[in-house]
Amino acid sequence: MRAGGRGVWAALSSHALVRLGLAFATGAALNLGFAPFGWWPVACLAPAALFLIIRGLPPRRASAVGAAFGAGLFSFGTYWIYTCFHGYGGVPIWLTLFLQGGLVAIMATYSAVLCYLANRFWLKGGGARDWLALPPLWVLLEWLRGWLFSGFPWLSLGYAFPDAPLAGWAPLFGVYGITCAAAYTAVALTVLVSAGISPVRRLAAAVVIAIVFLVPVAASRIAWTLPSGPPIPIAAVQGNVSQDQKWQVDNREATIGRYSQLTSEAWGARLIVWPEASLPVLATSIPSYLETLRNAGRQHDADFAIGLVNYDPATNHYYNGVFVISDKGGWYYKRHLVPFGEYFPVPSFVRSWMRLMSLPYDDISAGSETQPELSAAGQVLGLTICYEDSYGSSQLKVLRQASLLINVTNDAWFGDSTARHQHLEISRMRALEAGRYLIRAANDGITAALGPHGEEIAVLPEFQEGVLRADVRPMIGLTP
Repeated sequence: MRAGGRGVWAALSSHALVRLGLAFATGAALNLGFAPFGWWPVACLAPAALFLIIRGLPPRRASAVGAAFGAGLFSFGTYWIYTCFHGYGGVPIWLTLFLQGGLVAIMATYSAVLCYLANRFWLKGGGARDWLALPPLWVLLEWLRGWLFSGFPWLSLGYAFPDAPLAGWAPLFGVYGITCAAAYTAVALTVLVSAGISPVRRLAAAVVIAIVFLVPVAASRIAWTLPSGPPIPIAAVQGNVSQDQKWQVDNREATIGRYSQLTSEAWGARLIVWPEASLPVLATSIPSYLETLRNAGRQHDADFAIGLVNYDPATNHYYNGVFVISDKGGWYYKRHLVPFGEYFPVPSFVRSWMRLMSLPYDDISAGSETQPELSAAGQVLGLTICYEDSYGSSQLKVLRQASLLINVTNDAWFGDSTARHQHLEISRMRALEAGRYLIRAANDGITAALGPHGEEIAVLPEFQEGVLRADVRPMIGLTP
């Protein structure tokens, strides 16, 4: 009897390991739905597979399956954090792996909670559980992931669909509306492939898929925003300065000279945009250079939006900012900072240890949530720096006045990885949600001009210095 019991337990354990392995592989495969791969059907199939794997499991085992799914998604989806922290940030390997593992564990918790709650209150499969629980829970937990503990909205399901029919939901309900549509599609797919389902339920599932895909196609024909003036010639400068060389003192003058030369090639544009922290100096140390740039812009009828680090001696604070050089310009300071990248959320004794270990620990300060409107080339600008364009809700206030969106970034931190393509995908979603043109200036790529439907109007090759030129139109009005 005991031997038989051990055999049953071994069989159950083996079956559980198979489920965990399948869930991990499914989560990893979901990355194929995002850029640069763009296989968006995978972003419907992977959640459907997860829903099938957890069907009928006790809540705790379902949560383990959910955790494996999340671990697969973020282990493969954020591998570039190693390059950022250790490769360019100088963080020791052990601390890099600890931070990276901690992020994956935290992110996996969300999918674990989803599966636990679904099977805790809706253990029996069926309409109530599948249709009423799984998609709302997915959206709710993805939304929480986007802001809780500073938030990490990267790899949200909706970002996989800028080139799919589901993209039409973005102007209506934002990226989470697309997530919801994809989750309902996943539920419908589980109904279609499950055994013992009545023809009526299969037909209903097919109708749901048709509605989810056809409604946004029809809605995309509606012009929610309208041009408010003639096209504006713009230029985005891509300096292509290697991240490991950028802040070395010996390279400072060469970097400044490179941006000066590229700017001279951009004359004729009404607005010239430089990437995040484009010059390896504090803005307070180059006042004469910035004044010379302002005067040159006046001579060529050009305004600037320049990514620079600024220092406020009154408060002893450093800011990651965009300096808008125009008649109605000024500073915009980044509000959503990167934990362990721009600031260290650790107690003082850890800072003391980091100082002793000669590890980087200086913090960038966050800008105020309420900042003045800045204008250039006659347009109110909606500005974001680096990955804070992942927080679409933070732009809601400025969108009532902004007619042009700008994102400056330095994705050189991530090397030649999927991160830069995923980030461009996020920017495309912001343009699509807002129904506005977006200018994106990156240090070594991906520099692009995006249209109000999230389309790529012009893109510079990666890892090459150059100037992107495009004509963009100011847009007014608000999407739903």
